[in-house]
Amino acid sequence: MKNIAILCSGGDVSGMNPALKHFVEYSIKMGLSPYFIFDGFEGLIDNKIKKASYDDVAGILTRGGTKIGSARSKRFMTKESRAVAKKNLDNSKIDMLVVLGGDGSFRGIHELHKEHGIKFCAIPSTIDNDISQNEYCLGVDTALNIIKSSIDAIRDTASSFSRAFVIETMGRDCGYLALISHLTSGSELCLIPEVEYDLNSYKNDFKKQIKNGRRYFIAVVSEGIKQETKEIAEWFENEVGVESKICVLGHIQRGGNPTVYDRLMAYKFVNHAVDALLGGINSSVVCYTKNGFIHKEIDEVTSQKYKIDQKLLNYIKKS
Repeated sequence: MKNIAILCSGGDVSGMNPALKHFVEYSIKMGLSPYFIFDGFEGLIDNKIKKASYDDVAGILTRGGTKIGSARSKRFMTKESRAVAKKNLDNSKIDMLVVLGGDGSFRGIHELHKEHGIKFCAIPSTIDNDISQNEYCLGVDTALNIIKSSIDAIRDTASSFSRAFVIETMGRDCGYLALISHLTSGSELCLIPEVEYDLNSYKNDFKKQIKNGRRYFIAVVSEGIKQETKEIAEWFENEVGVESKICVLGHIQRGGNPTVYDRLMAYKFVNHAVDALLGGINSSVVCYTKNGFIHKEIDEVTSQKYKIDQKLLNYIKKS
């Protein structure tokens, strides 16, 4: 039997555990012996490799995070450490890898492939949803639902006390989480890195709304915007004249019970990844697009910056 392994690298997302479960089940179904690599590339260097069974994935479908751990590895950036990783894989007779992670993880496994010929398929797994050539990353739907629940709860307090709440989402330099959360939560303001803004352009309109009976405001901002969240809150108080509070959602966006959609996408991503490796596609990223799942060369994915659909961006542009 051929051996195949899976690892998680970078930030964890809800959807990784469903992916691990299906990886084990589907690999066995396809006549492969599945292996887990614990703690990402760090674990690969330290030989934390274990054969996986049905028992290892029983009951993990509903859990966020990843049972096998994840990490960011500076050591894996060196040729010497990658040579150690290759030796560890050889000792377990593994020459096929499925990698759950983002573009940094993709670059790492690509180096291992170029230097040592390890076959791999990468699955976009980041709540930032910032992988180019790809419309959806594993974990995004669960993160959006956590943000939705948070905004809905904060709205109760905002309306009770006549306050403005500035809610900061994650996303690094990508405003996807903030944008989608704004459009689906009914918030009054959305600020993201992809769209230039001038707060003063909202001032008269917000004051007019207060005069006409509005009691509170919800502003959803991405962590990557040019201003600190604190400055936005101060603007509401000093310029609009409404008491303001800040809520930084932080890492709660990464955890939680995986949604039905993320469980389904985990199933599909893993199927396409394993099938690609068995079908002779030896180095690819499996991307979800408007035309379904396709396999892209890793250079094509990592050399370009992800861009949010312009139609979505137009919804929050002032003109």
